[in-house]
Amino acid sequence: MKKILDEFREFALKGNVLDMAIGIIIGGAFGTIVQSLVKDVIMPPIGMLIGGVDFSDIKIPLRAAAAGKEAVTMNIGVFINNVISFLIVAWAVFMLVKGINMLRERFEKEKAAAPPPPPPPSEQYLKEIRDALVKK
Repeated sequence: MKKILDEFREFALKGNVLDMAIGIIIGGAFGTIVQSLVKDVIMPPIGMLIGGVDFSDIKIPLRAAAAGKEAVTMNIGVFINNVISFLIVAWAVFMLVKGINMLRERFEKEKAAAPPPPPPPSEQYLKEIRDALVKK
């Protein structure tokens, strides 16, 4: 049991876990922004173009409201809004990854094209000593 706790502590204290937690928090905030973009900016003009339809109002009734019971509906419009939100998030993540990959490739090309750094002085001294010994 102690070994498992030690492994967990090592895992939890690594930087990757913190990076992942930050990514999840930022992703949640980004999801809220995208949800607002879809609901408040994109869907109203689309609804207006197709005759003033608000997608979130599109429902398929399964059971009508009765005394003391609410109606049961399939909320197709909410599903459509969520699909559009997903597509926007997927596109944004794709573009982010594509940009990061382009920067990584550029950095690797620049790194490969750059001449190697000069050896440290101690290494240079050792080479001079070696060359002097070979000449004798």
